[in-house]
Amino acid sequence: MNVVVVESPAKAKTINKYLGADYTVLASFGHVRDLPPKDGSVKPDEDFAMAWEIDTASAKRVKAIADAVRESDRLILATDPDREGEAISWHLLEALQKRRVLKDVVVQRVAFNAITKPAILEAMAHPRAVDMELVNAYLARRALDYLVGFTLSPVLWRKLPGSRSAGRVQSVALRLICDRELEIEKFRSEEYWTVDADLTANSDNFRAKLVTLDGKKLQKLSIKDRASANAAVDAINAASLSITGVEAKPAKRNPPPPFTTSTLQQEAARKLGFSATRTMQTAQKLYEGVTIGGETTGLITYMRTDGVSMVPEAISQARDVISKEHGSLYVPSAPRMYATKAKNAQEAHEAIRPTSFARLPEKMSLDQDMARLYQLIWRRAVASQMESARFERTTVDITSSDQKTALRAVGTVQLFDGFLALYQEGRDDEEDEGENRLPKLSQGAAATVGKTHADQHFTQPPPRFTEASLVKRMEELGIGRPSTYASTLQVLRDRDYVQMDKNRFNPLDKGRVVIAFLENFFARYVEYDFTAALEGQLDKVSAGELDWKQLLRDFWTDFRAAVDEIGELRITNVLDALNEALAPHIFPEKEDGTDPRLCPSCGEGTLSLRLGKFGAFLGCSNHPDCSFTRQMSPPGEDDVQGDRVICVHPETGKDVELKNGRFGWYLQMQLDGEDKPKRSSIPKGWDAATLTEEQAIKLIDLPRTVGEHPDDGQPITANIGRYGPYVHHDKTYANIPSVEDVFEIGVNRAISVIADKRANGGRRGGTATALKELGEHDGKPVRIMSGRYGPYVKYEKVNATLPKDTDPESVTLEQAMEWVEAKAAKGGKKKAPAKKKAPAKKPAAKKTTAKKPAAKKTAAKKTAAKKPAAKKPATAKAKAE
Repeated sequence: MNVVVVESPAKAKTINKYLGADYTVLASFGHVRDLPPKDGSVKPDEDFAMAWEIDTASAKRVKAIADAVRESDRLILATDPDREGEAISWHLLEALQKRRVLKDVVVQRVAFNAITKPAILEAMAHPRAVDMELVNAYLARRALDYLVGFTLSPVLWRKLPGSRSAGRVQSVALRLICDRELEIEKFRSEEYWTVDADLTANSDNFRAKLVTLDGKKLQKLSIKDRASANAAVDAINAASLSITGVEAKPAKRNPPPPFTTSTLQQEAARKLGFSATRTMQTAQKLYEGVTIGGETTGLITYMRTDGVSMVPEAISQARDVISKEHGSLYVPSAPRMYATKAKNAQEAHEAIRPTSFARLPEKMSLDQDMARLYQLIWRRAVASQMESARFERTTVDITSSDQKTALRAVGTVQLFDGFLALYQEGRDDEEDEGENRLPKLSQGAAATVGKTHADQHFTQPPPRFTEASLVKRMEELGIGRPSTYASTLQVLRDRDYVQMDKNRFNPLDKGRVVIAFLENFFARYVEYDFTAALEGQLDKVSAGELDWKQLLRDFWTDFRAAVDEIGELRITNVLDALNEALAPHIFPEKEDGTDPRLCPSCGEGTLSLRLGKFGAFLGCSNHPDCSFTRQMSPPGEDDVQGDRVICVHPETGKDVELKNGRFGWYLQMQLDGEDKPKRSSIPKGWDAATLTEEQAIKLIDLPRTVGEHPDDGQPITANIGRYGPYVHHDKTYANIPSVEDVFEIGVNRAISVIADKRANGGRRGGTATALKELGEHDGKPVRIMSGRYGPYVKYEKVNATLPKDTDPESVTLEQAMEWVEAKAAKGGKKKAPAKKKAPAKKPAAKKTTAKKPAAKKTAAKKTAAKKPAAKKPATAKAKAE
């Protein structure tokens, strides 16, 4: 018997069908061991020993594999063909060796690039040993990430309360985003003008651009204002123009190579609007395959790769498809060969391509995401082997007789579309490039000016990064690995360091503070070149050119010294450095030239960063005499500047003040006889700058009495709480849709909302509803349900959350059962351990009387009660430290 181990259960079922009854194929469900997320998992003082741990779910899987291996002659490790896959095989091998089940068992490693029967059988025919150089590169990477994260993050927690974490690649990616934002803030827009003219030269009308004025070649910003533009127009109208040059040059555009992991993520973001995570999840499904002719077949090759080449058989297939679908003119005379240009690329694998080019996208029955991504991959791979597009580019120079004024017209005509018939890279699909045709023109012909055009423009700041442009920039700099980009960017979102604004990364204050801190006190470790050089060293480890522990020793020596040095730094030093580093953001220059750090409340103090439990905010140096605070982000032009009185309350006669605190704008009214003023936060969606007196009075008067409940005469109130607007009666709180409902809801509707809440047993979201019936498995229904935290699959007693960005309508029964099996394998949440009842059982013993055990039971209870009480002070002290 032969035991084969792969990573996913779906892959296991497919490969078992290919290999037959002599093979047992089991799934490891990814990694079987991991570093515990606590101090001491990597021990630099013990030559970087690593303490691996097997969790409960993985232990069950390892046991199942070990039991199968005991009855086998051969163990075949068939995990994914990359560093991570090699590491999974190594971890499993280590775990099985500890269980002593490998005696007399032949251990082999196979790797395949596609889940098709020929690819699997070919891999089985060429086994090898586990590649320890790849494993060492994995170990070095894990150790580095652990040491940076678990050493740097506690420093952040101590010096920057409210910060979440720092990471070797994560922090550098965040720096890219923050640096771009700083460029935008420092940018000062400049006015400039362009001047064009409509001309004829014994020809049809054509447009030319002014390129020379007063004998000087114009640059982009040469014409700075309307007066200069008008002078340029006058010069054109006064000139005696003629055609002084007509040059037609052939041009061609070559197709881009097939996709790598990085370029797939970029193009899916541009063309499909997919996040990197969504792209990789969908690509995984295409790789693992669909049922075709009763057999599961992978549709694309492995999707984590830096390579851009394709095997000769695939190229031949692609050329056949091109000839059949487009004609022989679109097939180049020789196959196209590609080599990567990216830093640190590992070309051990093919590019991402279809496993069979004969499977045309329009003939495949796939769910929406899979269909769109498969079409993108298929078209890109086919186009990479198509003929170049050919153009004719014509340049016409028009010059005045005195040579002081010159215009230029450029036209491009497509002669042959080539690969563009199938695929256009980047944003070309959304932009209408068109053809700028020029009429036939003769050198020496006089040119007549028709109409002139003077257009005003302003220089624009660099755009914020999209996922596509950020991934591209990280790859250009050699930061991280393309296979980890999706998870790296997701961590930045999860930590609230960035948010997406119109599909672009906008750094939040928390993220900017972290980067400013790291740039000032750990500059080397967030430098682009340093991070890229470290990736280069890791690649040397994987190539067997560098010892992985030597890499760690060199890194740790300097890093530990930098951490120890910062440990003695005072918070005031940190704040001074952050005030300076973040000044363009938090203290932008004012148009009137006044000091941007002058406190707007007292007019005397200086604004400075302060650190609170929930992060950084700005406060006045005259605290506590001046209590002015505001969030880090500077107020906009239309925002409220400082605290002010909105109105006088018509009933109390007291001032209703608008104030800005560290959590945003709020209203305050001090009532007679009350120690604390009454406060009400400005709700989300309301603008403090345009808040009316009527709105202010409504807010400060909350809670609002809606009426009395007919059952008991008790009041029903409406208010805005931590979780949004709600109505309240007795002990029932029921959410209502909008803030406006708080002020408009009537008694009848409020009673209905409260009754619905009580009918649902007090659950916040009510009863879960079925979004889609997927069918039956083993005679029992499988459904997609709508839950409080998003859609999930329900099968018997197992609830499996859908992966992020998954469309519930696109989920198949097979996918759903994979998630259910994975969730069931994890065992769900651990049950709380049962309370010890040993003292209660003692009376059942026959050797003692009923009274004595009762006395012992009481004594036991007293003793047990005293122990926690004695420990409480020590626990509190430990927490305080």
